[in-house]
Amino acid sequence: MSLDTLEDLYLDQLKDIHSANAQALKVTQDLADAASDGDLSDALKAGVSGIEDGMQKLEAIAKRHDEEPTGEHCKGMEGLVAEARAHALDATFGEDATKDAMIITQYQRLVHYAIAGYGCLAAFAYRLDLPDDVSDLRACLDASYNGDRTMTDLATGGINKDAMA
Repeated sequence: MSLDTLEDLYLDQLKDIHSANAQALKVTQDLADAASDGDLSDALKAGVSGIEDGMQKLEAIAKRHDEEPTGEHCKGMEGLVAEARAHALDATFGEDATKDAMIITQYQRLVHYAIAGYGCLAAFAYRLDLPDDVSDLRACLDASYNGDRTMTDLATGGINKDAMA
Protein backbone atom coordinates (compact mmCIF):
# COMPACT_ATOMS: atom_id res chain seq x y z
CA MET A 1 0.00 0.00 0.00
CA SER A 2 1.22 3.45 -0.88
CA LEU A 3 1.25 5.89 2.03
CA ASP A 4 0.25 9.05 0.21
CA THR A 5 -2.03 10.71 2.76
CA LEU A 6 -2.43 10.99 6.49
CA GLU A 7 -5.41 8.64 6.20
CA ASP A 8 -3.21 6.03 4.49
CA LEU A 9 -0.66 6.39 7.29
CA TYR A 10 -3.41 6.18 9.90
CA LEU A 11 -4.81 2.92 8.53
CA ASP A 12 -1.33 1.44 8.14
CA GLN A 13 -0.39 2.26 11.73
CA LEU A 14 -3.74 0.98 12.99
CA LYS A 15 -2.79 -2.41 11.56
CA ASP A 16 0.72 -2.12 13.03
CA ILE A 17 -0.51 -1.56 16.58
CA HIS A 18 -3.07 -4.35 16.18
CA SER A 19 -0.24 -6.70 15.20
CA ALA A 20 1.86 -5.39 18.09
CA ASN A 21 -0.96 -6.13 20.52
CA ALA A 22 -1.51 -9.62 19.13
CA GLN A 23 2.18 -10.39 19.69
CA ALA A 24 2.30 -8.76 23.14
CA LEU A 25 -0.76 -10.65 24.36
CA LYS A 26 0.86 -14.08 24.68
CA VAL A 27 4.14 -12.89 26.16
CA THR A 28 2.29 -10.74 28.71
CA GLN A 29 0.34 -13.80 29.84
CA ASP A 30 3.61 -15.74 30.06
CA LEU A 31 5.16 -12.93 32.12
CA ALA A 32 2.13 -13.00 34.45
CA ASP A 33 2.54 -16.75 34.89
CA ALA A 34 6.28 -16.37 35.60
CA ALA A 35 5.94 -13.57 38.17
CA SER A 36 6.43 -14.63 41.77
CA ASP A 37 4.99 -11.46 43.31
CA GLY A 38 1.20 -11.72 43.50
CA ASP A 39 0.59 -8.02 42.88
CA LEU A 40 2.85 -8.13 39.84
CA SER A 41 1.09 -11.19 38.48
CA ASP A 42 -2.30 -9.51 38.99
CA ALA A 43 -1.09 -6.32 37.28
CA LEU A 44 0.16 -8.32 34.31
CA LYS A 45 -3.15 -10.18 34.09
CA ALA A 46 -4.86 -6.78 34.04
CA GLY A 47 -2.44 -5.92 31.23
CA VAL A 48 -3.65 -8.96 29.29
CA SER A 49 -7.23 -7.74 29.68
CA GLY A 50 -6.18 -4.25 28.61
CA ILE A 51 -4.47 -5.60 25.50
CA GLU A 52 -7.58 -7.60 24.61
CA ASP A 53 -9.75 -4.51 25.12
CA GLY A 54 -7.40 -2.47 22.95
CA MET A 55 -7.56 -5.05 20.19
CA GLN A 56 -11.36 -4.94 20.28
CA LYS A 57 -11.29 -1.14 20.00
CA LEU A 58 -8.84 -1.32 17.09
CA GLU A 59 -11.05 -3.86 15.34
CA ALA A 60 -14.08 -1.57 15.78
CA ILE A 61 -12.11 1.38 14.41
CA ALA A 62 -10.95 -0.65 11.40
CA LYS A 63 -14.53 -1.75 10.75
CA ARG A 64 -15.69 1.90 10.73
CA HIS A 65 -13.18 2.45 7.90
CA ASP A 66 -14.11 -0.74 6.00
CA GLU A 67 -10.67 -2.16 6.77
CA GLU A 68 -9.38 -5.36 8.30
CA PRO A 69 -7.11 -4.75 11.30
CA THR A 70 -4.81 -7.55 10.16
CA GLY A 71 -2.38 -7.77 7.29
CA GLU A 72 0.58 -6.04 8.89
CA HIS A 73 3.35 -7.66 10.94
CA CYS A 74 4.94 -5.38 13.51
CA LYS A 75 8.66 -6.11 13.42
CA GLY A 76 9.28 -3.70 16.31
CA MET A 77 7.07 -5.68 18.68
CA GLU A 78 8.53 -8.92 17.34
CA GLY A 79 11.91 -7.74 18.63
CA LEU A 80 10.53 -6.60 21.96
CA VAL A 81 8.77 -9.93 22.48
CA ALA A 82 12.00 -11.80 21.67
CA GLU A 83 13.84 -9.63 24.19
CA ALA A 84 11.19 -10.25 26.87
CA ARG A 85 11.43 -13.99 26.34
CA ALA A 86 15.24 -14.01 26.35
CA HIS A 87 15.73 -11.71 29.32
CA ALA A 88 12.76 -12.47 31.58
CA LEU A 89 11.45 -15.92 30.71
CA ASP A 90 14.43 -17.90 29.48
CA ALA A 91 17.12 -16.38 31.72
CA THR A 92 18.25 -17.85 35.03
CA PHE A 93 17.85 -15.78 38.18
CA GLY A 94 19.21 -16.34 41.67
CA GLU A 95 16.25 -14.64 43.35
CA ASP A 96 12.57 -14.41 42.48
CA ALA A 97 12.56 -10.65 43.14
CA THR A 98 15.35 -10.20 40.59
CA LYS A 99 13.28 -12.05 38.01
CA ASP A 100 10.25 -9.93 38.91
CA ALA A 101 12.32 -6.77 38.43
CA MET A 102 13.30 -7.99 34.95
CA ILE A 103 9.68 -8.88 34.17
CA ILE A 104 8.70 -5.30 34.98
CA THR A 105 11.52 -3.98 32.79
CA GLN A 106 10.47 -6.05 29.81
CA TYR A 107 6.75 -5.38 30.22
CA GLN A 108 7.35 -1.64 30.40
CA ARG A 109 9.22 -1.83 27.10
CA LEU A 110 6.19 -3.50 25.54
CA VAL A 111 3.88 -0.87 27.01
CA HIS A 112 6.04 2.00 25.81
CA TYR A 113 5.64 0.74 22.24
CA ALA A 114 1.87 0.79 22.76
CA ILE A 115 2.01 4.29 24.23
CA ALA A 116 3.89 5.56 21.18
CA GLY A 117 1.54 3.80 18.77
CA TYR A 118 -1.70 4.88 20.43
CA GLY A 119 -0.44 8.43 20.90
CA CYS A 120 0.41 8.81 17.21
CA LEU A 121 -2.86 7.23 16.12
CA ALA A 122 -4.89 9.51 18.40
CA ALA A 123 -3.10 12.54 16.93
CA PHE A 124 -3.78 11.31 13.39
CA ALA A 125 -7.44 10.65 14.20
CA TYR A 126 -7.76 14.13 15.71
CA ARG A 127 -6.31 15.75 12.58
CA LEU A 128 -8.56 13.58 10.37
CA ASP A 129 -11.59 14.74 12.41
CA LEU A 130 -12.56 11.25 13.59
CA PRO A 131 -13.94 11.95 17.09
CA ASP A 132 -15.13 8.37 17.78
CA ASP A 133 -11.69 7.04 16.85
CA VAL A 134 -10.00 9.68 19.00
CA SER A 135 -12.13 8.65 21.96
CA ASP A 136 -11.32 4.95 21.56
CA LEU A 137 -7.62 5.57 20.98
CA ARG A 138 -7.35 7.93 23.96
CA ALA A 139 -8.94 5.22 26.13
CA CYS A 140 -6.27 2.77 24.91
CA LEU A 141 -3.55 5.34 25.48
CA ASP A 142 -4.78 6.08 29.00
CA ALA A 143 -4.94 2.37 29.82
CA SER A 144 -1.37 1.93 28.58
CA TYR A 145 -0.15 4.85 30.69
CA ASN A 146 -1.93 3.38 33.72
CA GLY A 147 -0.28 0.00 33.15
CA ASP A 148 3.11 1.66 32.93
CA ARG A 149 2.51 3.62 36.15
CA THR A 150 1.38 0.47 37.94
CA MET A 151 4.64 -1.25 36.99
CA THR A 152 6.68 1.72 38.19
CA ASP A 153 4.77 1.72 41.47
CA LEU A 154 5.42 -2.01 41.96
CA ALA A 155 9.11 -1.59 41.16
CA THR A 156 9.63 1.37 43.46
CA GLY A 157 7.28 0.02 46.09
CA GLY A 158 9.36 -2.98 46.95
CA ILE A 159 10.24 -5.34 44.11
CA ASN A 160 13.48 -3.54 43.22
CA LYS A 161 14.34 -3.23 46.92
CA ASP A 162 13.80 -6.96 47.39
CA ALA A 163 15.99 -7.67 44.36
CA MET A 164 18.91 -5.86 46.06
CA ALA A 165 19.20 -8.55 48.69
